[in-house]
Amino acid sequence: MVPHVHAADDRWVGHNAGPNDRNLHLDHPWEHGRFRGSIGARHVWRLRGGGRDRFNIGGFFFQVAPYEYGYTDDWLWDSDDIVIYDDPDHDGWYLGYDVRLGRYVHVMYLGS
Repeated sequence: MVPHVHAADDRWVGHNAGPNDRNLHLDHPWEHGRFRGSIGARHVWRLRGGGRDRFNIGGFFFQVAPYEYGYTDDWLWDSDDIVIYDDPDHDGWYLGYDVRLGRYVHVMYLGS
């Protein structure tokens, strides 16, 4: 199942393993620092190039969790709007929500 948000009730679906998901374990959380840009639904960022290994939003760089690369096959890396959210379950990760597709993946902040 592709991780997505049900628009009718804002329910996030698709990541049910919780905080013990070994695919999202990091030995060094926040290795590149914490994202200091705006977070949350009222702060929409435009993708400005790159790809799943390293993408740019407003001069801030992120990487999609390798475990979730396939969920971003149809992202438009130079024009999609995304929203960044804190991930309450996995230290060192954020959630990147693609507004056009209604889907989200785990992303790691790489710096500015």
